[in-house]
Amino acid sequence: MRVAVISDIHANGQALRAVLADVDGSAVDELWCLGDVVGYGPDPNGCCSLVRERAALSLVGNHDLAALGTVGTEDFNADAAAATAWTRAQLDDASRAFLEGLEPQGEREGVELFHASPLDPIWDYVLTYHGALLALEATSAPLVLVGHTHVPIAMSLEGAEVGGGHAVAGTTTALTGTRRLLNPGSVGQPRDGDPRASWLLLDLGEESAEFRRVEYPIAETQAAMEAAGLPAALAQRLEHGL
Repeated sequence: MRVAVISDIHANGQALRAVLADVDGSAVDELWCLGDVVGYGPDPNGCCSLVRERAALSLVGNHDLAALGTVGTEDFNADAAAATAWTRAQLDDASRAFLEGLEPQGEREGVELFHASPLDPIWDYVLTYHGALLALEATSAPLVLVGHTHVPIAMSLEGAEVGGGHAVAGTTTALTGTRRLLNPGSVGQPRDGDPRASWLLLDLGEESAEFRRVEYPIAETQAAMEAAGLPAALAQRLEHGL
């Protein structure tokens, strides 16, 4: 089975549509979303609609929960909190119902999925070797998928230690021989210095994974954010992937 894994769309409809076009050309059987469909960006309802229609499995992220009012924004910076307040006011009934029905973790055969990490599926960041080791120790599946950091990573358990790291565009990794933790990066708010939308192609039959990047019209997203009155810094960072 071939699976497209996406995460952290953050209401960036232009980026999501570009990724879905690439997915459609990649002969996948299922689409999995690791959460944060909304927050930051200008198209929360459009993104919820697309994910609801296309994803066989969807998780909820911290920004989704904040937009629902389920969690607070005390730990968000001022721009993120302002975007959350805007998003909360924009969500239609269908989007709200969709997000309310999701959980921050899930499971498929041989795969455990979390928005953030198994230690805290909503808030924890897996950014270090130690964090990846703790996440792998807290799970048992051969493959663990996480999002939340907006940085694509491919890490593997090598004896008692973790190897690997940042997965740049075109990185491929085998899913055999040891347990692995992968992060597909962010569709709508990449933060690894590459502004292109990021996603992960899993071939569970061939036991391999490929990290993909897709160009999208960043200026159009920025213009929509400006028109919506969203914080300028959130729009500006898109062109830098930071």
